[in-house]
Amino acid sequence: MSDAFSDDGSDTNHDDGEDEMTPAELVDKLQEAWLNEKFSPELLESRSEMVECVIEQLTHMEANLQRVRKGDMKANVHRMEIDRIRFVLSSYLRSRLQKIEKFFPHVLEKEKSRAEGDPSFLSPEEFAFAKEYFANTETYLKAVALKHMPPNLQSVDMLKAVPEPCLDSFVFLRVKERQENILVEPESDEQREYAVDLEEGSQHLMRYRTIAPLVSSGAVQLI
Repeated sequence: MSDAFSDDGSDTNHDDGEDEMTPAELVDKLQEAWLNEKFSPELLESRSEMVECVIEQLTHMEANLQRVRKGDMKANVHRMEIDRIRFVLSSYLRSRLQKIEKFFPHVLEKEKSRAEGDPSFLSPEEFAFAKEYFANTETYLKAVALKHMPPNLQSVDMLKAVPEPCLDSFVFLRVKERQENILVEPESDEQREYAVDLEEGSQHLMRYRTIAPLVSSGAVQLI
């Protein structure tokens, strides 16, 4: 799938702290972000710049495809590649929206409490969606239930009412960069904490909380 942008022939300028990437590298980044978002129990850092770059490249690909002669076998192959990339992009964005809907008060609280200069967990559009979803949920609850309750029960704390993401769930991962002395929490009171080394290319099943910083840094890939 990484060859799908080859007809455009231009590098992609990526502004989220990374150097310029070729179109093929951009697709690899999209696939990595998609899998991490799909298998992570929490909402990950927003990759809005990457999304914009992918959409721009898809637009170029569509334009290039229009110039190919009808009946050319290459056109059918490239159409399939475009459809695959659109699927990955749509699935990535859909996964994020599903998490926002499921954990909306916690997502908003995390976004509002982040330190200045820290990466955002929501794009501007996602932030607006989360705020509107929060307001609509409160309005609905008040209209169908809370107004019929006794006065002392006519309010609800959304942070307490909505479950948080389960960071203690287990995930499969593949190591991209060797890591040393990763502290693993015990599974029972009889066990003690212990450290493990993660070799490059190895695959593991581990508690998400343990390796969450490594997912964020790109040192491991969820699979």
